[in-house]
Amino acid sequence: MDMPSEHSARAAQTDDSEPQSGLARTRSRLPGTVVALGITSFFTDVGTEMIFPLLPVFVASLGATPAFLGLVEGVAEATASLLKLGSGYVADRVPRKKPLVLFGYGLSALARPLMSLAGAPWHVLAVRAADRVGKGVRTAPRDALLASSVSSAQAGRAFGLHRAMDHGGAVVGPLIATALLAVGFSMREVFLAALVPGVLAIVAILPIRELPRNATPAGTVAHTDAPTASTELPRSFYTYLAIILLFSLGASTDAFLLLRAGELGVPTALLPTLWVALHVSKLVSSYYGGVLADRLPRARLIVAGWVVYALAYLGLGLATEAWQVWALFVFYGLYYGLTEPTERALIRDLAPREVQGRAFGMYHFAVGLSAIPASLLTGWVWQSVSSQAALGLGAAIAACASVALWWWSAARARAERASA
Repeated sequence: MDMPSEHSARAAQTDDSEPQSGLARTRSRLPGTVVALGITSFFTDVGTEMIFPLLPVFVASLGATPAFLGLVEGVAEATASLLKLGSGYVADRVPRKKPLVLFGYGLSALARPLMSLAGAPWHVLAVRAADRVGKGVRTAPRDALLASSVSSAQAGRAFGLHRAMDHGGAVVGPLIATALLAVGFSMREVFLAALVPGVLAIVAILPIRELPRNATPAGTVAHTDAPTASTELPRSFYTYLAIILLFSLGASTDAFLLLRAGELGVPTALLPTLWVALHVSKLVSSYYGGVLADRLPRARLIVAGWVVYALAYLGLGLATEAWQVWALFVFYGLYYGLTEPTERALIRDLAPREVQGRAFGMYHFAVGLSAIPASLLTGWVWQSVSSQAALGLGAAIAACASVALWWWSAARARAERASA
């Protein structure tokens, strides 16, 4: 756990251990660990997105129903969510996190190409589950490794770069798959080709040198609300997680937005292009959102992202023309850029270093598990009432969560001023 210092006491500001000097924070170079994990995430997502868009057609060619595809994804995501929680606890108890990260990425890299050998629907289920086991094992240790390799002054930019590289892979992967299919590759050959980016992802991890367990990154600012015992998470973390969970209950799968785009007249043939446009917006905004997270109060930046989410949902509910969808999808991408790196950076601030694996595991578990009821609720309202009502419900829940997080942020700032 970072120890208090005279400098940190003077530098501590309200709302998420805010910056001492925004310019100095953004000029510092990110450690090689951050860059390596970003490259790994990029190649991993390239391999994933070479396969995932083709899965519905491939599963249908094996004689499976859409319901079976839903089962595949449900089992895959539930498995990943549970393992994220468990691997976070394990990461806090082992001497090094890198082996867990390497195993998780390695398992996914080797499992994905096995889709090319699938001869029955249950083979697809097994391969997809193995891929998600790898994701579940690596996610919390990877985020904890990222958090421990940077100071609070760099946390937003580190997570922003990582998310930007991840979204970059989601842009490049489908384009590679499309190009391979265009030159005569079969779907099975595309699946097999996904081994290449998977291997490159593993190679990128190998040079990482993990900091010793008790080492402290240069420039680290002490936790102003950390508990005396470093093996416990502070109450502020659990409150923050509860608010994240509230928001997540209204954050359904983005597949519903594609469905709404179709309702508004976007041709089916252009939906993949619309999806790529969304990921480009995520890519750019994630990097710059990470930079902002090191300059502005983190909780309030998340509130801004949730407001963008609510406005985008309201806009899609009220839209009447197809061209409006394109503008709203690009705008919606800003929500990811403002929130994804910032939420993780704030967890890094709240959780003592000794239990950051557990903190990230709980975060990913809560977000992943809530996606199931969120999507079921949205789907039920969509079918029973209307798509506008479903999108309006998501916007309303986001607005409630925004108010709660703003209140939490203000209360935490008052507590820090009182203790100072």
